[in-house]
Amino acid sequence: MPGTVQSIERAATLLHAIVESGGQMGVTELAAAVGLPKTTTHGLLRTLLAVGFVEQDPRTGRYALGAGLLGLGSHYLDANELRSRASNWADSLAGRSGCAVRLGTPAGPQVVVVHHVFRPDDSPQELEVGALLPAHATAVGKVLLAGRPAMARALADAPLEALTGRTVVDPAVLLTQLQAVRARGWADQRDEYRLGTGGIAAPVYGPGGQVVGALGISGPVEQLFTDTARPALRAMVVEAAAAVSRELAS
Repeated sequence: MPGTVQSIERAATLLHAIVESGGQMGVTELAAAVGLPKTTTHGLLRTLLAVGFVEQDPRTGRYALGAGLLGLGSHYLDANELRSRASNWADSLAGRSGCAVRLGTPAGPQVVVVHHVFRPDDSPQELEVGALLPAHATAVGKVLLAGRPAMARALADAPLEALTGRTVVDPAVLLTQLQAVRARGWADQRDEYRLGTGGIAAPVYGPGGQVVGALGISGPVEQLFTDTARPALRAMVVEAAAAVSRELAS
């Protein structure tokens, strides 16, 4: 059998380095990370940029994963498979937490709800499957933005809608929040989407390590964010999202 194609192998190494960085990298950083000359690294990045596998920030010159590559991942794992693999864990999470559960995937600058489990009580509720949520104002949305830097930058370049007085509309503040979400592995929001409601969410990873969805709970702020409830609920959400990720990897 013939050996590997060196240029493809090197390009894949560059993409892995960008993924592992969790954000953007410059040419010098990338060259050092993969052990290649800077000129070689720059040539590979030009090709990856041309096919949409990386994107370059015009302000900083730094590189992140591009929409072309993210699109391949989205086609590989469709919403039906994600929903079927996650449904048992989502149902269990609703029962244990006493909250509504949403499973979301990217839809441009928004989040589409692909699975929704009602709160396990008798209160009036509406099925949200197919609903579009603002990514910048929901916990599931912030998880997706943190895991997909190109999506985050595209959203930050457009005006952010103030849905309540607590919605983050400053792109710099949002990007800072997303760095924290990426580092800790979960997101929350209080009163940013609707007054009186909050959410906690964690990422769901596909077989290649890409964030393909976000699993989260939503409910009244006073239920989610008391000193005793918040750590326990957060642990439930993170555990459930990790279990779905393991399902997808199997």
